[in-house]
Amino acid sequence: MDDLPRPGPTVLAEDALLGLLLPFWQLVIGAFVLFVVLVSVARLARRGRSRMTTALLVTAAAIAGFAVVGVLLQE
Repeated sequence: MDDLPRPGPTVLAEDALLGLLLPFWQLVIGAFVLFVVLVSVARLARRGRSRMTTALLVTAAAIAGFAVVGVLLQE
């Protein structure tokens, strides 16, 4: 009757343990990134005001650049 190929059975439990652990690993990675950012900000603050201003300007330029690239690639 129907000559179309049928897809195989869908396995829903595949990688269930990894799916449960995924938010934990994201939390660990986020905590590590936050720690590194705080350490680097503390180092910059100890180096003085002019270095902090330069770092903030570079960071603002990077954020603006990523936003522009994101908008251009969205379409």
